[in-house]
Amino acid sequence: MFFRGSRYEAIADAETTDRNGRCVRYKRMRFIPSTPGAFGYQVREEERPDLVAYRALGDAEQFWRLADVNRTMRPIELTATPGRRIRVPAPGGG
Repeated sequence: MFFRGSRYEAIADAETTDRNGRCVRYKRMRFIPSTPGAFGYQVREEERPDLVAYRALGDAEQFWRLADVNRTMRPIELTATPGRRIRVPAPGGG
């Protein structure tokens, strides 16, 4: 259901039965892990989280790691304020 390398890949599946007797599968809750920032990054005008992830981590699809290390649920908040300094996890880290 999720691609390899997804932040949800390791989260356990669960099942429940709805009131019509239908089995509904879902992922259990994902808690944001405590991840230290290896270095900082200053957000530029009109940047997006995917661009920052590409520049800082070499992979635009890793924007969620930026959200985790900065403890934000909405990645767009990372780049909403130009000049803001955000934390960036070590490349290849969890």
